[in-house]
Amino acid sequence: MPKVDYLIVGAGLFGSVFAYQVKKAGKTCLMIDQRDHIGGNCYTEKISGIDVHKYGAHIFHTDNEEVWRFITQFGSFKPFINSPIAIVNGMSYNLPFNMNLFAKVFGVTRPDEVSFIFDKERSKYATLVPSNLEEQALQMVGTTIYEKFIKGYTEKQWGKKCTELPPNIITRLPLRMTYDNNYFNDKYQGIPEKGYTSLFEKMLEGIEVRLNTKFADVKEAKQIIYTGMIDEFFYYKLGELEYRSLKFIEVEKQTENYQGNAVMNYPDKDIGYIRSIEHKHFLGTQTPTTILSYEFSVDYRRGMIPFYPVQTEYNQKLYQHYVELAKSCPNVHFSGRLGSFKYYDMDDTIENALKLAKKLL
Repeated sequence: MPKVDYLIVGAGLFGSVFAYQVKKAGKTCLMIDQRDHIGGNCYTEKISGIDVHKYGAHIFHTDNEEVWRFITQFGSFKPFINSPIAIVNGMSYNLPFNMNLFAKVFGVTRPDEVSFIFDKERSKYATLVPSNLEEQALQMVGTTIYEKFIKGYTEKQWGKKCTELPPNIITRLPLRMTYDNNYFNDKYQGIPEKGYTSLFEKMLEGIEVRLNTKFADVKEAKQIIYTGMIDEFFYYKLGELEYRSLKFIEVEKQTENYQGNAVMNYPDKDIGYIRSIEHKHFLGTQTPTTILSYEFSVDYRRGMIPFYPVQTEYNQKLYQHYVELAKSCPNVHFSGRLGSFKYYDMDDTIENALKLAKKLL
């Protein structure tokens, strides 16, 4: 094949944004993906009239005007406020951690009453410099909230004890002293009215995309945008980085409304899945049946889809060794969540792709 300007490995969000910018700049590119569809983990599929998020709930949110203008040129978004529910011991609680949840747990109604309880529970951790997730959580919310809502969910999600996880994982968790169930604080929040796949189809119009194609099959390009696992690129030469994968069990139920909310979290350890997602609630779709996905966090093995980099101290050090090794490949740009070995939200991914495009193009 003729050598193109850019070979883009991965038809997910980062790769697709970059490919669009390449075409816009008048350069040539080829996109490949080993899966049989575009969109990566954002992929949605219409089933029984419902847009199903095949790889878990994807709720777009951003404060970045440039990112919002970019993504909305490919389709309109319906406003959606993410207000998940936690089910603990058969009781429902509003998330994120806010006054609705605190009132139900502690039997109080005012923020100062909650602060008094928190201060009492957190006092013995006040001077602690957290070395793991458990210590960080206890310093943030005290023992009651940690034991009831964080410990079980987190250990199911990561497959490790909270004492084995780095403290920074928990710092992203929203904590507020208002009766506000909006999980995010961003100015723009919504779901594509025609599903995420529709956005990708428009983004990739006129761009050659080869699905069911592995990187080993196509390597000829002047520059490579590689959004896969950086350790896999180097054939695990320095060792394997650790990831978490997800398994989904999809069920169609013969009722219009099964759980009454888009996302339910399950911190209880005796429940195998971490979340259940009722997809029709994202867009308020009216259908006689409903579709739910039960989400299980599982150990990653080669050949599975890696979802989350496990950012332990060991993995971070190993990743830095791969970064040094990558300097021997100046025409390869390791990007996205897997290439950068970092958790990115969708708006972060778009922002990073636009920045790289500006730099290279």
